[in-house]
Amino acid sequence: MGARTGLLVYSDGAAPDLLKRVGAPDLERTTAMMRCLYPGWGIEATSGSTLADGAHPPDGRVYAGSWPGVDLVCDGRVMVDLPSRLPDELVAASAGRRMVLHAMHSVVDWLAFGVWEDGRLIRSLSLSPDSGIAEDIGDPLAFEQPYWAGDRAAGAIAWPGEDERPYPLPFHPLDMGEDALRALCGFVLEGRPEPRDVEADAVDLHGFLVRDPNAPDPAEKEAALRAAVAAMGPPRAYLLGADGTLVEREAPGGGFSAA
Repeated sequence: MGARTGLLVYSDGAAPDLLKRVGAPDLERTTAMMRCLYPGWGIEATSGSTLADGAHPPDGRVYAGSWPGVDLVCDGRVMVDLPSRLPDELVAASAGRRMVLHAMHSVVDWLAFGVWEDGRLIRSLSLSPDSGIAEDIGDPLAFEQPYWAGDRAAGAIAWPGEDERPYPLPFHPLDMGEDALRALCGFVLEGRPEPRDVEADAVDLHGFLVRDPNAPDPAEKEAALRAAVAAMGPPRAYLLGADGTLVEREAPGGGFSAA
């Protein structure tokens, strides 16, 4: 599975029902929402995306949409290990509303989600095979029940030349992640779509470049990166010699050296 998400949904009711009815988001309304959620940040409009393609934007970019009754923000900075530590300004914006956080990263089999009602956290879960269950607050939601009951157990892992070993968690986080996405937000990224699902590729989002005023200047970061790369010198490759020593592969201009 290759799904990644970092999104927040604020809604006046069930988000799946509301997202099914949205049209093109108004840019002025969405920009006003962005300035509320990112006070003091630099915000610049840029090309947009869809909910299907923009659920995990690159650093410094946000995809968002605001409609009557529901607001949606896709931003990598909400991919926090502990949902209970989501930035205060993002939680404060959920006063009088429901807020859903969904964050998932397929490379490390990590899932985190949270649900707030009127600014109060009522359920959060964060887990991965490497870290185990990092956070588990509140009562499990209905879509979680089959996983905790053992009905969705993960299979054993078989590595070449090794015996099978059990998966470190009672279920696969990405499997639950897709069910959480459907139950809380109304759509899936890699699971089999159902007729009742939100068509994520039909939900358009505006794009924004965002800059934290307390973060290093992008030009300074780029200069520091270039300096670090320059200091590394050219890449070096080695081969294992017949006597077991590492021998540097011939570089342009000729010559070998033994390590």
